[in-house]
Amino acid sequence: MHTQHKIILGNSQQMPELQDGGVQLMVTSPPYPMIKMWDALFAKADPKIAELWQKLSADCQEETVTQIYDAMHDYLAKVWQETYRVLADGGIACINIGDATRTVNGKFQLFPNHARITEICEKIGFTTLPYILWKKPTTKPKYKGKGAFLGSGFLPPNAYVTLDCEFILLFRKGSLRKFQPHDQTRYDSAFTKPQRDEWFSQIWTLKGTRQTTSELERRTAAYPDEIANRLIKMFSIKSDIVLDPFLGSGTTAKVAMQNERNSIGYETDQNLLPIISKKIGNSKANMATDVQIIKR
Repeated sequence: MHTQHKIILGNSQQMPELQDGGVQLMVTSPPYPMIKMWDALFAKADPKIAELWQKLSADCQEETVTQIYDAMHDYLAKVWQETYRVLADGGIACINIGDATRTVNGKFQLFPNHARITEICEKIGFTTLPYILWKKPTTKPKYKGKGAFLGSGFLPPNAYVTLDCEFILLFRKGSLRKFQPHDQTRYDSAFTKPQRDEWFSQIWTLKGTRQTTSELERRTAAYPDEIANRLIKMFSIKSDIVLDPFLGSGTTAKVAMQNERNSIGYETDQNLLPIISKKIGNSKANMATDVQIIKR
């Protein structure tokens, strides 16, 4: 099956390249609010966030921390709103997100990103579906020295629960997707019973993708190919269009190509283009596919 793939170097808060209702599936892992690794990205994308960090260093007010957290999710919310516009009726949005723990102004706390995104998407109009918990077995609890356990070792009550799971949030736009009876493409896209039994359980235990080549790749924090592979097969059929508004290193586009889906990915960091091109180029060999790179 011939497929087409577009890499758009631009901000996904606006997707003028896409028509209303033209996409069947969205799969993405956005930058995580209040994870230090992504502070600079949020600050560069939204001057308001940069100003709030400067304000925090001057006033050390708890309300400023809340304003930073709100502003980060306001930035992401514009993408979820645009995603809603471009999704077809019955289309699914899959968002891989982790909560954050952080000490700011001397106060340690949880920032529940998954809950905030769920609240925002419901206000936009999405229907919330049961989510998946991605448990990362690479998290190794330790006691002495640096490790996953935070607090006072074996002494109660001031230790904290380890964050060793991320969320894969699932949302539907509108009603169930409709097909003609015995739609051949749908039948050609069927998964097996063992796949169904494993994939549609709520807890997935998969190793994360280790980024060892450069600081830039580590910042993308790419999720494993297997997560994209499962979601694409679970919630789309061959020839569908899969959108990733935070393309990063290109995992979603690569896996969509391998599964005979079309794809559209947005990425603001042009420095990632060689990494994306290499990843997609390695998958493109011996496949009937076109790749178009669009610079705004």
